[in-house]
Amino acid sequence: MDELLLRQMPHNTEAEQAALGSMLIDSRCIPDVIELLKPDDFYLPQNRDIFETIYSMFSYSQVIDPVTVLEQMRLKGLYDENTTRDYILQLMDITPTSANVREYVNIVLDKALLRRVAEASGEISALVQEGEGDAQSILEAAERKIYAIRQGRGVRGLEPISSVLISVYARLSELAKSEDAIPGLSTGLADLDAGITGLNKSDFILLAARPGMGKTSMALNIALHAGKHSGKTVAFFSFEMSREQLAMRLISNESFVPSKKLLTGKLSDEDWKKIAAASAVLSKTDIRIDDNPTLTVADMNAKCRRIEDLGLVVIDYLQLMQSAGTGKGYSGENRQQAVSDISRSLKIMAKELNVPVLCLSQLSRANESRADKRPMLSDLRESGAIEQDADIVLFLYRDDYYNENSDRHNVAECRIAKNRHGETGTVELQWLPEYTTFSGMDRRHTEF
Repeated sequence: MDELLLRQMPHNTEAEQAALGSMLIDSRCIPDVIELLKPDDFYLPQNRDIFETIYSMFSYSQVIDPVTVLEQMRLKGLYDENTTRDYILQLMDITPTSANVREYVNIVLDKALLRRVAEASGEISALVQEGEGDAQSILEAAERKIYAIRQGRGVRGLEPISSVLISVYARLSELAKSEDAIPGLSTGLADLDAGITGLNKSDFILLAARPGMGKTSMALNIALHAGKHSGKTVAFFSFEMSREQLAMRLISNESFVPSKKLLTGKLSDEDWKKIAAASAVLSKTDIRIDDNPTLTVADMNAKCRRIEDLGLVVIDYLQLMQSAGTGKGYSGENRQQAVSDISRSLKIMAKELNVPVLCLSQLSRANESRADKRPMLSDLRESGAIEQDADIVLFLYRDDYYNENSDRHNVAECRIAKNRHGETGTVELQWLPEYTTFSGMDRRHTEF
């Protein structure tokens, strides 16, 4: 019992002190340390307080030296008249050289990682001992905890607004330095990007339409552009089309060889050259396709966690996921409850993975009975929970689909019906049916 009480979590006092001492001795070390360490990586409370003060001062571009740090700690109420000044001086005295700061940081990181693994294993053991939930749900919880550690994001509880503001300030500084016009991943459609500020991390984006409007084509457009220009991995889960069918569409999209030619195989020599060039481009992207029709949200989440540099997840489409279930049983398949659970799980997945999740959805036939057949939020099938969970809801509509004599031939409207990042509105897109793809137009239907 005494041994258990005396046992401490992994840490290295000397490395923590040397990392702090290096920053105080040589301010040039500060960006390197700030980039790699967070306050929670320090085990000793006094070290954590000092680092948090330096971290805050650096975020607000304040001058950092022993005098200014002490003054800032005094203002924050972290200054102890008897010990703080002497401890700061001690940190500088015991640091051998600031030249080895990276080595000190690596030791601190290693010990912090061990502590998080120990904490997670304790929490997982407690879940098993308590016996609440089945083995599958406990396994899911365990995977989430380990994944959060691997991604450098421990499972956090209540966080003071001061810490959150530091993160926000760092994000704003990052955006200000960025040359990109939008903060999120580009869809490849400039007007749509302007409306939704791109596809942002942890966003659950719903793309909904009636059958035949081009949902899958739009999703492939976005996935292809992200795969080509972001340098990140795109995961595409298809519950409707096979891998080969999707690859065929991507080739048509990239090569501008009509999809009908690809389906019949009646290709000219010029077509073959275009296909070869398109295949070379596609091969350089990291777009991964899974066409297993029995996957659950939990399965997709587990697969995505194993991808090192994930940038975007695309799911085609939500209602077909019901047949695979959600890990829960529904007597007689309560469709509304099942879709509601899937929708909520997808939003949680987007937050956990910290990437945009683009999910396609079928609309009900309610619009068919209206004079104006443009879709509305109330047309979302099965559940209002989809509307609540989604950060962005996009509707696709083509007037010539319903009216052969329409003067808006091959013009698609992408309506931004819900947008947590800004205003709603409608963007016009050019529909290219022979290549099953969309492109931007010179003007916007509705100004934002």
